[in-house]
Amino acid sequence: QVQLVESGGGSVQTGNSLTLSCALSGRTLDTTDMGWFRQAPGKEREFLIAISGRTGQTAVAASVKDRFTIAKDNTKNMVYLQMSDLEPEDTAVYTCAAGQLSRVLILSVDYWGKGILVTVSA
Repeated sequence: QVQLVESGGGSVQTGNSLTLSCALSGRTLDTTDMGWFRQAPGKEREFLIAISGRTGQTAVAASVKDRFTIAKDNTKNMVYLQMSDLEPEDTAVYTCAAGQLSRVLILSVDYWGKGILVTVSA
């Protein structure tokens, strides 16, 4: 029933910007907490950023807080990951997730997208 589909991945050059999209179906975005993760080859999955469906509160990892932003459009059931000043170290599979944010803004994930590859070349 619940499905998350990412789009917008690809290859970009260092310093460029890229926006990923996540289409949510089976749930309404204004009652669902959403987030983004990434996993580079040989590394663990890393939390990036999340947003509360009801309040709009956000949580962002310190490593990307100056470059990554999350946004959503409730009417379209779309969530976006806006990335700027991309570096080769940002190369990874990026995954959209749906779940619940705690009071301390920790996202407990109930559903995962399949992931989409972002490659940043020097």
